[in-house]
Parts: sequence; structure tokens; C-alpha cells
Amino acid sequence: MEHNESKSDWLSVADVARSMGMSEMTLYRAIAAGEFPAVRIGRRLLVPARVLERMAELAISTGREVSAAEISGQAS
Repeated sequence: MEHNESKSDWLSVADVARSMGMSEMTLYRAIAAGEFPAVRIGRRLLVPARVLERMAELAISTGREVSAAEISGQAS
């Protein structure tokens, strides 16, 4: 199955932090601690947009607080 990734499929740490209303450093720390999924290419970290979508879906469907760790294995 072929899938052409578009720019919107991947988000920078700055974009994710801005959209979530948090500091970039907080997100970098969560990524380093293994609490938030990201892909490293060289020195750059990218977050799959699906992670945010699935976190929102899970929070809405369950009506509870969720963590990125709950969905990080499902991000593919």
C-alpha cells in the first residue's frame, strides 16, 4: 500500500507545542522521556499529525484524560 506523506502528515515540535498551548521545552522533555512519540531525522524531531488526532479522539470518546503513551504504539 503506497501512501504519499504530505507536509501536514508531520509537524515540528514548535508547531505541536504552539497548537497545544505549551512550551517547546516541555514537549522536548516529554519526547526525551519517552512520554510523547516523535521521529528523529538527524537533529530534527517531527511528530506524526496522527498522534494529535488520535489523542483527541481517545479523550473525546472516553471522556477522560489521556496520555500520548496510550496511543504512541497505535500511531502507525
